[in-house]
Amino acid sequence: MSNNNNKWQPLIYAALISLGLALGIYLKPASNIHNLISGKNKLSELLSIIDQSYVDTVNLKDLEEKTINELLTSLDPHSVYIPASDLKVANEQLEGNFEGIGVEFNIINDTIMVVSAINGGPAQELGIQPGDRIVKVDNNQVAGNGITSDKVFKLLRGKGGTKVIVTVYRPTGKLKIPYTITRGKIPIFSVDAWMMLNSETGYIKVSRFAENTHEEFLKAFAELKEQGIKNLVLDLRGNPGGYLSTAIQLVDELLDDKKLIVYTEGRSKPRAEYDAEQKGVFEKGKLIVLIDEGSASASEIVSGAVQDWDRGIILGRRSFGKGLVQEPYELRDGSALRLTVSRYYTPSGRCIQKDYSDHASYENDLLLRYESGELEGGSKEAILDSTPFHTKELKRIVYGGGGIYPDFFVPLDTNFNSPYLTRVVSNGLIGKFAYFYLDRNRKVITAIPGLITYANTYQITEQTYNEFISFSTAQGIKPPLPEENMRSEAFIKLQVKALIAKQIWRDQGYYTVILKEDKAINAALKAIQNYHTLLSPNK
Repeated sequence: MSNNNNKWQPLIYAALISLGLALGIYLKPASNIHNLISGKNKLSELLSIIDQSYVDTVNLKDLEEKTINELLTSLDPHSVYIPASDLKVANEQLEGNFEGIGVEFNIINDTIMVVSAINGGPAQELGIQPGDRIVKVDNNQVAGNGITSDKVFKLLRGKGGTKVIVTVYRPTGKLKIPYTITRGKIPIFSVDAWMMLNSETGYIKVSRFAENTHEEFLKAFAELKEQGIKNLVLDLRGNPGGYLSTAIQLVDELLDDKKLIVYTEGRSKPRAEYDAEQKGVFEKGKLIVLIDEGSASASEIVSGAVQDWDRGIILGRRSFGKGLVQEPYELRDGSALRLTVSRYYTPSGRCIQKDYSDHASYENDLLLRYESGELEGGSKEAILDSTPFHTKELKRIVYGGGGIYPDFFVPLDTNFNSPYLTRVVSNGLIGKFAYFYLDRNRKVITAIPGLITYANTYQITEQTYNEFISFSTAQGIKPPLPEENMRSEAFIKLQVKALIAKQIWRDQGYYTVILKEDKAINAALKAIQNYHTLLSPNK
């Protein structure tokens, strides 16, 4: 969750780029999933000749995969080949579950620290607790031997119904406890948090569009409805996309029946239109959609439909700009091709795909936005395609070809930027410190009566900040310069408090703390106060 705080240095934008390229928007696999039949062609002949006659031994599989990747790169940035070894993990994020024991963990000083046991998962049901150290998995010692996250995943994950013996060390009782755990399906949630920001305004954070996102959204909205929601802030910042069908389901909850949500079209795919078909749960109230440079594809379908129908106010920064749709093709060896088969268009006819003729510029686009000052508002956002389109109801002018341009701009908060913060963030030190802090103060913090009380009353002191500086110095990070101190202190205190809340109350805890200092949330609440003035033909 800390990755979603929108207060990072450029190194974070590299991560956003890879995330946007990795997910994007997909058609769901058909029940009769495509199989590509390898026939005799020039490429297969060449590989066969190389395999038989090349002067040195060749790993043909590696050569095939390099060839495939080069071929796809020449098409577009989002057609991708996924090796069989990576496909299961790639699909899990969209399918919304995986099979394992259900723990979140950090590896600190070669020790697997349990951050939380996932609600309803096998580990939680047996009593594994936050703060436990995993020291042994079956007969494998996993503490103090250079353990990696990949190794932990391989040991803990496995087919549902199989058993694994996990031995933990519990510092509170100084006990080693073996648990025999039966692996099961573990949910991967895509609706991270929901809460009331005030007596009338609800907030829902959607991190991607997966198989179960619509169901999660409805559950979250139902809880907010019981609390009196009249206005909604839908947070799609950093959401890299997912299933086209899921995005359509979510928009259908916001638009009146029969309104066009999106249409797709490609050389081999005739135009397909998708309309709102049912009574939605929030068709009338004031709606704010938050986007930023990490909001891609399915996120842009949602924000584009809301904007084109003048259904709500889009607030934030220009979105990623991905308007291509991929279809999955399964290959005989268990690997897969996700091939771009069509473009999608918003109801006004906009294709928001940014130009990818220069692959280097495309891949570095978000870094270029940062360096140009666009993200801070220091330079006017370039309209990459000046062709005007008009919204359906109020006839406002909107543009395509480069992302969804927000109705109102919220600059990237750079008040916290400093070389010191860049170093501690890139080394993951704030999360590690928060873990140790909670370890030492768990009894006091868990005695606080609930998340809201914690968020409103618990303070990270200056003494704790100084302890963090000592901690980071011990990790090889030079202390902040005097001029960095004020900015660093505020940011680190907020993050430590939020990450402590995440360990206890998961994502809901993190966002409850972090949103109190979120400038986009403050802007959204102001926009709701002036909603009808801002959402008018002149804006």
